Amino acid sequence: MLTDDFDYELPDKLIAQSPVARGEARLLDSTGDPPQHKTIRDLPEILRPGDLVVVNDTRVIPARVFGSLQTGHLKTEQTQAGGRIEILLAERLSELDWTCLARPGRRARPGRRIVFDGELEAVVIGRAGDGRYQIRFSEPIEPHLARIGHVPLPPYIKRPDTEEDRDRYQTVFAERPGAIAAPTAGLHFDQELLDTLTRRGVEIERLTLHVGIGTFKPVTTRLVHEHTMEKERYELTPGCARGIETARREGRRIVAVGTTVVRALESASLSGQGAIVAGPGSTELFITPGFRFSVVDLMLTNFHLPRSTLLMLVSAFCGTEEVRKIYDQAIRRSYRFYSYGDAMLARRAA
Repeated sequence: MLTDDFDYELPDKLIAQSPVARGEARLLDSTGDPPQHKTIRDLPEILRPGDLVVVNDTRVIPARVFGSLQTGHLKTEQTQAGGRIEILLAERLSELDWTCLARPGRRARPGRRIVFDGELEAVVIGRAGDGRYQIRFSEPIEPHLARIGHVPLPPYIKRPDTEEDRDRYQTVFAERPGAIAAPTAGLHFDQELLDTLTRRGVEIERLTLHVGIGTFKPVTTRLVHEHTMEKERYELTPGCARGIETARREGRRIVAVGTTVVRALESASLSGQGAIVAGPGSTELFITPGFRFSVVDLMLTNFHLPRSTLLMLVSAFCGTEEVRKIYDQAIRRSYRFYSYGDAMLARRAA
């Protein structure tokens, strides 16, 4: 498969720059024929009693921090300013060490000191591969993030983050900190919608997949299979695993809220040789057309970037031609795209 096969033209005006209120997004329901244009509030009427909805309860950390580069040693006064630098935290290696993306990267030379404020500093250790850098903080950064961290909005949102983003770039069920991007299909839910689903007899389970740096990683290879997925950590509680296995045994539908849930469930199934087993895990699963899904029946998801691994996953789930038709309709009807955009509900292709 060619990466170009997953390209499409999108007018800039359809890239959502800000969210609508929770529960107010439009919903393109492609589970029937023809597709129906609804809102996310209609989801309880679309789903059936007994369906099991699985959401991702990861919590986004304020992983973007800005500092001033200095020459000199940590905790010394004899320094010289070397310019501003933006750091996007990627992976915690130890109490003090992280891998990160740096912008501009040319300034992140080994030995350079970064001053974030009067309480926190770091030093660049060196390159960590694949465009990343390793840095060592003077003390653990986590207690400082609420003060100096910024919401890691995707680069296609062309504005600074705001106080509103600190709330709206989290799902209402976000509990476990560790993601550097939101599981965006979950952003549409408010508590009222969750309660309505429950009253309708729809079950809800939670798992955790911490969205990592791979969500920002474009597919740059000509051939799809040459792209390498980033590893992401996930965990299923015993209650979630039992709920999913019970629903499967009883022939009830599994509804994944977002591509992160799809990857976690299908990865867990592969690891368990078909069974969903509780516990932590990690996944580098790259889902492309031809993949055999064994767990998920329906998927709620946003509209994704051209040539992205997320669009490839959706194409594998629905069928490439079906996705083209759905996206054409969404563009013609001015649906809002990407993280703060509208949603689609898709069924697994036969």
